[in-house]
Amino acid sequence: MARYSKRAQGSHEWFAMVGAIVCEALDRSGSQSALDWTFVERYSDGKAFPDGLMQGIRFDVCGELATYRVGVGPDERGDVTVEVTVAAARALNLLYSDDPQFDLAWETAVATGALQIEGDLSLIATALAQTHDSIVYRTV
Repeated sequence: MARYSKRAQGSHEWFAMVGAIVCEALDRSGSQSALDWTFVERYSDGKAFPDGLMQGIRFDVCGELATYRVGVGPDERGDVTVEVTVAAARALNLLYSDDPQFDLAWETAVATGALQIEGDLSLIATALAQTHDSIVYRTV
């Protein structure tokens, strides 16, 4: 079995795969060494996991260590908070970054409010860009 087999988007296992891949990218970059920050992404119309947390993920970076937690509180905030509908997340997670439709899907999600970003996304933007295609490859 592959280290990261394909997972159903939005499942606990899928968010764990995303967390591991993004944390690996953050740890490799070393660029966060002077930062202490949190990133929260939540499906605005998602469901609760059995532990009561909502579909989503939280990243914490403290010094050189990046960690994640699957599931977020319904009102949990971070230094960066992203709220995205299940449909918009699905559209984006089916498109590789070089697909001509990717930028249009991103712009449409932002313009319609299906994707809302609060805070400075540049803190994690490089890691997200570097890992997006790996996540798409592992998403069903």
